Amino acid sequence: MTVHLPAVPGYDQLPAVFAEAGLRVRDVVHVTEYVTAAALAEPSTLDEERAAALGDHRVPVSRVPVEAIVDTDAPYAVGVTAHFGGGALLTDGDDVLRVAGGVVHLPSVHTTDGDFRDQYRWCLQRIATLLAAAGLDTGALVRTVDYTATATRAEYPRCGRPRRELLPGPVHPGAAGILVDVPVTPGARVSLDAIAAAGPLTVLNPGWARYDTLTYKPAVRAGDTVYLAGFGALDPVTQAALHDGDLLAQADFVYRSIETVLAEAGATGEQVTHLVEYLTPAAVADYPRTSALREKHFPNAAVTSVVCSALLRPEFLLEAVPTAVLS
Repeated sequence: MTVHLPAVPGYDQLPAVFAEAGLRVRDVVHVTEYVTAAALAEPSTLDEERAAALGDHRVPVSRVPVEAIVDTDAPYAVGVTAHFGGGALLTDGDDVLRVAGGVVHLPSVHTTDGDFRDQYRWCLQRIATLLAAAGLDTGALVRTVDYTATATRAEYPRCGRPRRELLPGPVHPGAAGILVDVPVTPGARVSLDAIAAAGPLTVLNPGWARYDTLTYKPAVRAGDTVYLAGFGALDPVTQAALHDGDLLAQADFVYRSIETVLAEAGATGEQVTHLVEYLTPAAVADYPRTSALREKHFPNAAVTSVVCSALLRPEFLLEAVPTAVLS
């Protein structure tokens, strides 16, 4: 069984979280570090704290730059995915993968060479190489999340070509695009997170035609798990951004959209087990008002909330990336 833990402010918080969840360090299959500029300025310290917490247990690490972590002034937060037994360890060069329950957990990837499109292509090619170590190709991807700077917003459509060439389908992953103005390392114009699964994959789409020409889908089901794309307050028919400036209305639209997609698998919001929410700085003050609404729709979700620099549609205040388990 896979367990998603909400991000906690520091590796020193993990022992208590593990004890409460009945987990051990060797069960960890992936770590996401949400890091502010202060933490990025001292990456060796972060590496040392990870090593102290995990010992010789090697796991793929995703490092995600953020403006802040909601409800704490900690310089970073750690989100953990665990699978009892820890799955199988694979390596490719310095990169580490873990395969557990048919799911391939990958590290985030980035490069500093080339322009935006060149870097995006390199990231997809690197992911393809990592998946080959697990005997899979990019057709096994169930979700991608890319992190780019606000300044690349006008360039962002240029990632369409490498995605079309390197993610040919017929099943395309769910996807999210988050804007962060502090790069994971100087010169990196994009970093990319991905997760893949072996076995048959099924696209979930409640008839939204806009996805017919895109290289991502609303959700992909792999076994009993549904990996959803990032959801903002976007009308799926007109593609107009909705509820400009109204966080509560945007959140309500986003949550109902997620449930509409889940219904394609006979599921409800109660089966969402993990939810990552990216807020713009303008949303932070009103974010506590969304708590009751979120708990109503997703009462069983482990929630991680972080502040990004912006979202791809300037009107968006919130983008939510859910995972659901159909059991």
